[in-house]
Amino acid sequence: MVRHGPTHAKTMVGWSDLPADLSDTAAVARLRAHLPDAPVVSSDLSRATATADALTPQTRLPHDSDLREINFGQWELRTFAEVEAEDPTTIRAYWETPGHVAPPDGESWNAVRARVDKAVDRYLQQAHEDLIIVAHFGAILTQVQRALGIGAYEAFSHRIDNLSVTQLEWDNGWRVGQINHNL
Repeated sequence: MVRHGPTHAKTMVGWSDLPADLSDTAAVARLRAHLPDAPVVSSDLSRATATADALTPQTRLPHDSDLREINFGQWELRTFAEVEAEDPTTIRAYWETPGHVAPPDGESWNAVRARVDKAVDRYLQQAHEDLIIVAHFGAILTQVQRALGIGAYEAFSHRIDNLSVTQLEWDNGWRVGQINHNL
């Protein structure tokens, strides 16, 4: 799994379609050289599609909206401090006890996890030997949580930097390689 290129936003960015800054061509080239020659699928948001396209894959699978970032609803494009000033209880519960708590008009961690699990399961059934998924912080963390068999709060302790690689393998059980490998 690859996290898309940076947006430079200092707010919660979920379903807003902000572009990725892929001007660090050396970083993109290192990423491309590190990855296997495998089919590439991405979220349908442009920051993920542009990053996936920059990897110049031999096989590009259709974009998948189930691989999108967390839907932050009314918190979208707002800072933590702005939301905390209005609703400190909900935002703290969302990040400190993730699960069923959702932003107003947004989705809970459990909903994100179920959505991304469904997408990944579809790709596992297609029996690709290797598959590169270009997605988002939250989407990648849902699969780290799943593979490690940990809670959501523990999953949030992992960094997922832009243009980093998180290697997860499935063979009748999950095996976790590197998480947040920066090249």
